[in-house]
Amino acid sequence: MGLTMIGWIVTLAPIGFVLIMSTAFNRLSATAMMALFLVYAAITGISLSFILLVYTSSSVIGCFASASAMFGIMAIMGYTTNKDLTSFGRIMTMGLIGMVIAMVVNMFLRSDAMGYIISLVGVAVFTGLTAYDVQKLKRIGAGLEYDGTSAADTKKLSIMGALNLYLDFINLFLMLLRLFGRRK
Repeated sequence: MGLTMIGWIVTLAPIGFVLIMSTAFNRLSATAMMALFLVYAAITGISLSFILLVYTSSSVIGCFASASAMFGIMAIMGYTTNKDLTSFGRIMTMGLIGMVIAMVVNMFLRSDAMGYIISLVGVAVFTGLTAYDVQKLKRIGAGLEYDGTSAADTKKLSIMGALNLYLDFINLFLMLLRLFGRRK
């Protein structure tokens, strides 16, 4: 990965924005959270543009359409189900943590088989997290998730919910691209 300094900044900046938004949640205003989210989305778009240069346009479009359909179906399921998905969300979060650990290990092992398994698990995890995150946003909107929160905190929670859904979609798309994308 012969990245320049700017390449490393564009690659790692999205992670920094997510960490800032998560750790400084109580100190930031809703306006600041929204500004960070918009800058995060722009930088993610820039970093994705370099990734997408590696794959054929037909495989990018196919993976994007598949991710969109899966995301949409799970969002509808998460919104319409009467079952509480809180315990399901915890399981998906544990799967995400395990997947991140496996990705770090695979950075050193460089195993194609392990990379394939990580991508399969990633598709399942981010598909499940989509339903959970939509239900969580629905509960926030209905005032059920965090009783007694102020309007400003509810706005910030909504922005974090949007960030979670954005991350679910982007990661689902990237996992599908790793599985099915054809390189140029």
